[in-house]
Amino acid sequence: MIHLEVSDYIAVVTLDRPPVNAMNREMRHRLIEVFDEVSDRDDARVAILRSAHKVFCAGADLKDRPDASQPGVFGAHNRVTRETGNSIMECKKPVIAAVNGAALGLGFALMAHCDIMLAAEEAIFGMPEIDVGLAGGAAMLKSLLGRSHMRHLFFTGKRVPASELYRMNVIEAVLPQEKLMPEAMAIAATIASKSPLAIGYAKRSCDIADLMPPRDAYRMEQDFTVALSRTEDAQEARRATLEKRAPVFVGR
Repeated sequence: MIHLEVSDYIAVVTLDRPPVNAMNREMRHRLIEVFDEVSDRDDARVAILRSAHKVFCAGADLKDRPDASQPGVFGAHNRVTRETGNSIMECKKPVIAAVNGAALGLGFALMAHCDIMLAAEEAIFGMPEIDVGLAGGAAMLKSLLGRSHMRHLFFTGKRVPASELYRMNVIEAVLPQEKLMPEAMAIAATIASKSPLAIGYAKRSCDIADLMPPRDAYRMEQDFTVALSRTEDAQEARRATLEKRAPVFVGR
């Protein structure tokens, strides 16, 4: 259903619920478990989220909806749905989305919670909630799109190609299908070569920059710099730069 493979400090998380990776309760719980594990694994410094099928994720499984007549059931369902995306966004390691096909509804949201977003030329994106009796997603779309674009997609259920999101500077790159994972792996390898402590602080800096006023966010980043400067990795980075050699980081 969801597989985790770790090699060379790169964790590859694969969605594998054929045919379209429709997210049910079991899959949501498993995704949360996997990204919590990635956060705590010393042998994982970066993650890639990908699909084993032609569709990245078609969204929520409409056959697995909660019964609104039962007290508490919908609340529990909504809680785990929120945490599905949060587990990616709050992962301590950077997460790269490699979107190979359709990413709709919750599938769109999974990508939106990643740090770096790549897509294949065939990928399409949309929020079809308006057409299937649901109403979530505006908060997620707002993090990616401007006011008019967000409302257009949300009110109409319109689907847009990867090229359109690239034109709007939403995603990092649009690639031929066969080059998608190699590019994701190349970016991941570069990140994995950095100090894990520095990358941890860098991700926290990006996260607070999304939430805080610039003055407060930069003040916190300065605190991170002071803390990082006292580590062995920071000293090794400075020595390696001066000695013109590749650094050897120990995570301390």
